[in-house]
Amino acid sequence: MRARYLAVCLLLIAAMCAVTLYCWPSLSARVPVHWNVEGVADGYGPRAVLWLLGPGMMALVALIGWLLPRVAPRRYDISGFEPTYYYACCVIVGLLAYVYGLVLVSVLHGGVAMRSAVPAGVCILLILIGNPLGKVRRNAAMGIRTLWTLASEAVWYATHRLAARLMVASGLLGLCALWLGAPHWLLLTVMLAWVPLVTGYSLLLYKRLPH
Repeated sequence: MRARYLAVCLLLIAAMCAVTLYCWPSLSARVPVHWNVEGVADGYGPRAVLWLLGPGMMALVALIGWLLPRVAPRRYDISGFEPTYYYACCVIVGLLAYVYGLVLVSVLHGGVAMRSAVPAGVCILLILIGNPLGKVRRNAAMGIRTLWTLASEAVWYATHRLAARLMVASGLLGLCALWLGAPHWLLLTVMLAWVPLVTGYSLLLYKRLPH
């Protein structure tokens, strides 16, 4: 699975490098590299920065995903859910490729609604990663790693089963909120509401355990 993970990541990075080279002659010397919450470009830099924002960031995340299992304590390795772990890492690298593609299109042609396109990608990320989250065992690289989930295997599994459902629900509700034109504060609330819920749930479950 590790070899397939590296192959997919390298393929995505190579594709973004090829697209960047193809677009390079059409790029101006300074390009937008940051957009505010309204989707308006408010930061500019030399076009060479695009290599760091796209292929560079993707390579860094792919490398971290490959390294974490190798340096994790033996008690918290990823054996038993290795396919799920590498699947989630691939989804994250894919999201970075998607965002970088939006940046390139916006730089070259404009007209990209960054205020909705980027959150839509995050919502899809929540759905794709949340769906298999219940399969994740205790580890040091992935999951809801609170003090209480790490202290109890029962709390870990129950928390992740709930988190899987809530993350998918948050992603779906976020997409609906985008479609309805919800304000940013409401969209952010919908996308992140699962975090305090699962954290509090893990604490509640731990307190109910016999000690």
